[in-house]
Amino acid sequence: MRTSPELRRKLISVAVVSAALLTAAPASVAVAQESAPRPAAVPAAQTEAAPGAPAERLIVGYRSGAAEAKSNKAAAADAETKAEKTGEDVDFQRRLGTGAALVELGTNPTRTSVADVVAQYEADPQVAYVVPDRLNKPTAVTPNDTDYSKQWDLFESTAGMNVPAAWDTTTGSGVTVAVIDTGYVTHSDLAANIVGGYDFISDTAVSVDGNGRDSNPADPGDWYNADECGQGIPASGSSWHGTHVAGTIAAATNNGKGVAGIAYGAKISPVRVLGKCGGYDSDIIDAITWASGGTVSGVPANTNVAKVINMSLGGGGACSTATQSAITGAVNRGTSVVVAAGNENQNVSNSSPANCNNVISVAATNRAGSRASYSNYGSLVDISAPGGETRTSTANGILSTLNSGTKTPSSENYAYYQGTSMATPHVAGLAALLKSANSALTPAQIESAIKANARALPGTCSGGCGAGLADAAKTVQAVKGGTSTGTTFSSTTAVAVPDNGAAIESPISVTGRSGNAPSALQVGVDITHTYRGDLVIDLVAPDGSTYRLKSAASDSADDVKTTYTVNASSESANGTWKLRVQDTAAQDTGTLNSWKLTF
Repeated sequence: MRTSPELRRKLISVAVVSAALLTAAPASVAVAQESAPRPAAVPAAQTEAAPGAPAERLIVGYRSGAAEAKSNKAAAADAETKAEKTGEDVDFQRRLGTGAALVELGTNPTRTSVADVVAQYEADPQVAYVVPDRLNKPTAVTPNDTDYSKQWDLFESTAGMNVPAAWDTTTGSGVTVAVIDTGYVTHSDLAANIVGGYDFISDTAVSVDGNGRDSNPADPGDWYNADECGQGIPASGSSWHGTHVAGTIAAATNNGKGVAGIAYGAKISPVRVLGKCGGYDSDIIDAITWASGGTVSGVPANTNVAKVINMSLGGGGACSTATQSAITGAVNRGTSVVVAAGNENQNVSNSSPANCNNVISVAATNRAGSRASYSNYGSLVDISAPGGETRTSTANGILSTLNSGTKTPSSENYAYYQGTSMATPHVAGLAALLKSANSALTPAQIESAIKANARALPGTCSGGCGAGLADAAKTVQAVKGGTSTGTTFSSTTAVAVPDNGAAIESPISVTGRSGNAPSALQVGVDITHTYRGDLVIDLVAPDGSTYRLKSAASDSADDVKTTYTVNASSESANGTWKLRVQDTAAQDTGTLNSWKLTF
C-alpha cells in the first residue's frame, strides 16, 4: 500500500455460388417407350440461398400473359399445384414490386427438395424464371483510406489482427468507447466519431490548461522540461497520446484519407486524466466511474455512457482497493475495461491497473508476432495484440492520428508509435465490435470470447502472453446473433485455503463431451484472499496432468477473480478435473468460493 500519492506514468512509445451443374449419373438407355424422361439437373445456383445452404424461399417470375403474373390467387393456386406434384411444402407469400411471386418452401428444406420444386417451375411454360431468395451480406472491401496499406496490424496474415473480415458483420455502430487518457486534439480523420467527454484533471499543475475539472477534454499538450517530472527524467514534447489511441479504435474509414479504425462505426468519448507528468489515481477512479454511467459528485451525468473503456496507462505496484472498486463498479454496470499491460519488460503483477481483477490486460506483439521487447508479461495477461516495435523500422510501429505540435497543438498529422498503449486500443476496438454484433454480451462474455477465439502467437513469448493473438473476425463470428457459446461445468462448494498450508483441491465432473478438451479451455476462478501473491493455482486434468494458472508473486492485492485460458487439447474432456490452490506464505488466509470450466 502506498502512503502518499504518486503520479501515474503514461505508457508512451508510441456469394459466389458455383453455377456449375450438379453432377448427374448418366441415364440408362430406355428399354420401354413409356419410361418417363429424367428431368434435367437443376444448377446449384438455383437451389442455394448461400453456399452450401438450401434456399428456403424462391422468387418466381411469370410470363406477362400468365394469370399468375397479376393475380395473387392464381399464384397461390399454382404454388399448391407444385406442392402436389413434388410432395413438398410450397406456399405463396407475397407479390414483389417487380410483379414476381415469393414462395416459401416450409421448414428445413434439403437441396434435393428445393431442386424438385425448381424443376417443376422451370418445366411450366408460364414461368419466365425461378431463382432462390438469396441471403446477402455486407461485402468486405479494402478501405480507400490513403494510409491503410501501412496498417499491417489490421490485415497482415502473419501478425495482424484479422480485422477486415470482421467488418462483414459489424463496424461497432451503437457503441461508445471511453478513451481515458490525455484528452483529444482535433483531427479531421477522427472528428466525425467524437462525442462529448470530460476533463477530470483537478490539479492545475497537471492539467496545463489553467483550470480544474470541466466539460472540455481538449488536449493542450503534456510536454515537460528535464527533471520536471523527477530527477534524471529528460525533457519530452507533447505526446497527443489519447488522440493516437482513439484513432486506432475509431478513425473515420472509407473517407479517402489517412487511416482506418478498427471499430470505425463506434463513437469515442475522450476522458482526460493525464497531463504534465501523468495523472492521479483519484482522477482516474472518477473517470472510470463517470465513463461507465456512475455518479461523480460535482460532475454532470454522462450522456454518452461507454460500454468499453480503454486505459492505455499505468503505474507500479499492486492494484489498490480504491482502483479495484471503481473497475468493479464499471464492470457491474456492463462496461468492459481494457488496460495496457505496461512497457517495463517485467511481470504485469507489478503494473496497475493491469493487475486488477475484471480487466482485460493486453500485452504487445511486434510485426513478426512475438512479444515486443518492452511489453510486460505474466499469468495476469489476458490477451496479446499488435503494439509494434520500431527498433528495426519505424514502419513496424502502429500508425494512427496525431498532431505535429511539439508543445501546443499545431497541424494534424499521422505517426507511428509503439507500446502496450497501442496494443490496448486494438482490443478495445474488438470489444466494441463484439458489443455491436451482440448487445446482450456481458463484459465477462466479451473477455471470454476474445480469449477463446485467439490464435497462437506466430512468434515467441517468454513469461506469458495470455490466450494468444486476438483475432477479430473469428471472435465476431463466434458471438454473432447469440451469447458467447460453450458448455460450462462449475463448482460452488466453498473450500477454505489454509495459511501457509497444504494445497486444497476442488473437483468438477465433466460428462457428455466427446473427444479432447479445447485448445482454449476457459477456467474461471473466484477466490477471496487478503494477499493473493501468496497463492499458487493449478488446474489438474483427469489424467493427473497439471497446468499452472498462477504462481506466487509479490502482489499484495486482494482476491483472485479472473478467467484463465488453458491449451488442454491433449486431455480427454470427460472425467474429473480439479482446481488445486495452495497458500505458500504466512499471515493470510482465504476461500475458494467457486470455479468453472467452459468448453
